[in-house]
Amino acid sequence: MAEAPDLRIRIAIAQVDLLVGDIEGNCQRVIDEAGRARDELGAAAVVFPELTLCGYPPEDLLLRPALHERVERALERLRREVRGITLVVGHPHREHNLTFNSASVLHDGHTLGRYHKRHLPNYGVFDEKRYFSPGDRPCVVELGGLRVGITICEDVWNPGPVCQAVEAGAEAILNLNASPFHLDKGRERERALEDRIREAAVPIVYVNLVGGQDELVFDGESFVMDGDGRVTQRAPAFLEALLPVELSRIGGRVQPLPGAMAPVLSEEESAYRALVLGVRDYVEKNGFPGAVIGLSGGIDSALTLAVAVDALGAERVVGVSMPSRYTAKISIEDARIEAERFGCEFHILPIEPPFQAFLDTLSGLFAGLPADTTEENIQARCRGILLMAISNKRGHIVLTTGNKSEMAVGYATLYGDMAGGFGVLKDVPKTLVYRLVEYRNSVSRVIPQRVVERPPSAELAPDQRDEDALPPYAVLDPILERYVERDQCVEEIVAAGFDRETVMKVVTMVDRNEYKRRQAPPGVRITSRAFGRDRRYPITNGFGRHRGRPE
Repeated sequence: MAEAPDLRIRIAIAQVDLLVGDIEGNCQRVIDEAGRARDELGAAAVVFPELTLCGYPPEDLLLRPALHERVERALERLRREVRGITLVVGHPHREHNLTFNSASVLHDGHTLGRYHKRHLPNYGVFDEKRYFSPGDRPCVVELGGLRVGITICEDVWNPGPVCQAVEAGAEAILNLNASPFHLDKGRERERALEDRIREAAVPIVYVNLVGGQDELVFDGESFVMDGDGRVTQRAPAFLEALLPVELSRIGGRVQPLPGAMAPVLSEEESAYRALVLGVRDYVEKNGFPGAVIGLSGGIDSALTLAVAVDALGAERVVGVSMPSRYTAKISIEDARIEAERFGCEFHILPIEPPFQAFLDTLSGLFAGLPADTTEENIQARCRGILLMAISNKRGHIVLTTGNKSEMAVGYATLYGDMAGGFGVLKDVPKTLVYRLVEYRNSVSRVIPQRVVERPPSAELAPDQRDEDALPPYAVLDPILERYVERDQCVEEIVAAGFDRETVMKVVTMVDRNEYKRRQAPPGVRITSRAFGRDRRYPITNGFGRHRGRPE
């Protein structure tokens, strides 16, 4: 058989931020980006992410017949209006009473091919088997003389689809993704593609979604890997991008030409930018004019303020200090300094009058009983009422400031510091909070150093410190990481060198406070196992009752 002639083709990567359910708006975005790819980049084809037309994840919107009708109308519009460039676009597709996670290849009014995703993830944050049926065959189409195979996301994490596309004649693979971010996810993706390329020896163009959707953040960071397993091009992380990819066939072998290579971000910068993007998209896509934050003078609220201002702009953020009889003067000063450095609106609303009013109202019922966490929680709930009142009056969303370590062990107050619409640090362990503050201060010094150096305290009782109730965070966080994210049992954690009594205390607190976490607001996911979509434990269960024995 004659060797295929040499050629060179330009394909554009459309790394876009979309709105789930906005089929008409997402369709218009495809039309706009396709026009740019054709007219500005001279691309012969443009590839969009997984489920572009409905956004990802659409969840139970997929159960509504009207969604599929609107998707079909959007596809017809794309066939009618887009000319002079080939589209590879993801969408749900209904066929024979089955729903598929699909990608269509469209050109000048025609559908050149359609691929149905074959591997449907059903772990972690994914539950695609609830909605989709798997495809059963490869899809190979010709683009300007080059035969390319289409795959979708999970297909390249498993052997089979890529090799079968190559067996069907594919010289390169276009892989459409909606791959959510967690720490070190970029390297995990590259390792998966390295495995596929060792099997198939063809280049893969990996196109990823970018943007925030409820708890999930999609980091983009689309990339191209050649047939030898080397990354030749990388799109920026956490930003939209429309980038050209040059594929060249010389001597019968197709390889990508070197292209723009965005830097790989540090763990701290990745996490911080994920938080910023997650907050920005949650606030803006849900139509809030701004955000309000309770500023305690502590490190968690300082970091939350930094993320909010970087996400929304200082003019859209309101900081509120709500001192009590136990609040140190330095805490109020630091809250004011933070607000001034960021240039955002700031108010001081003392909670002593409402706190005392609640104590007076309850005095008869509480007569003869000692003060305990009840009075501490009343203070937190006074603050929650004030923040929610501001939210109601001004339309601003309340951003809560609690971190993952606190949420894990229940060191938080229902209807108090947990009251709000979005938990910025919900998936950020306390030790990572310190690293993120250090990173943000390396960009510009906005958080006072004494905020970093002061021992953490809820300031709900005289001389209170977090370590009065919790192990030091340097001990707590590794235990939580093993128990929550890695599902290790008590014996395994103790064998790793941790004190048994401390481990027992921590895991008991985690299990006992599932009911609180169920009532917490959603928040940005940045670890591989966040509370909520990733980790769903029954509130009522007896699994840990015999924890004194090996599990």
